[in-house]
Amino acid sequence: MSHPFRRRAPPDIIGDTRPSWHLHRYLLGSANLFDENRLLKFAIAGLFGITAVLGTLLYTSNLNQRTVIVPFGARGDLYVTGNKPSDAYLRTITRNIVSLSGTYSAYSADQQFQELLSLVHPSAYNGLRDSLSELLDELSRNPTLSIASYVRNDKPVTFTTTEIVVPVEKVRVIGGVIRKFQGTLRIKYFIDNGRFWLTALQEEDFNADPR
Repeated sequence: MSHPFRRRAPPDIIGDTRPSWHLHRYLLGSANLFDENRLLKFAIAGLFGITAVLGTLLYTSNLNQRTVIVPFGARGDLYVTGNKPSDAYLRTITRNIVSLSGTYSAYSADQQFQELLSLVHPSAYNGLRDSLSELLDELSRNPTLSIASYVRNDKPVTFTTTEIVVPVEKVRVIGGVIRKFQGTLRIKYFIDNGRFWLTALQEEDFNADPR
């Protein structure tokens, strides 16, 4: 016979733990997991952001990096910042190209033309090489032929980001006969990662010096 005042255990209790506690613990764990995932996503997004910023800074630094090229005996500020050469650099490279391409003889032309071709971009290499080969053939047929070219001082050299237009005087000597010509040498180029690339050489309006 049961005692009339004895309290019976509720039917939904298993041992000493209520089912609602299990559900609460599950929900709490899910919430913590959700918070951890959200923090992880936030950390990954932040990492990508930092990586993007650092990449941009490195890219900008590389573009603005100064490449200094000083030939022996040269004076002035010869440099390329990013893809922008200094005026002194362009003047020096112009005189070098005029000398290499326009002052030669049968004894010096081959070596000079090889040096000139080292400046030529691969896309223009074959065409310019063929033009220089024709000059070498002419020199082999006329071993007394020599050419000297000078940048004229009475007209300005003009520069753009892709072209250099040079007023030139050319002196041609063959068999003791001297003739002078005046015209324009158009140098086409571009700068890529601090390097000068020659893409074309064009002689324009060369006529005998009227003087």
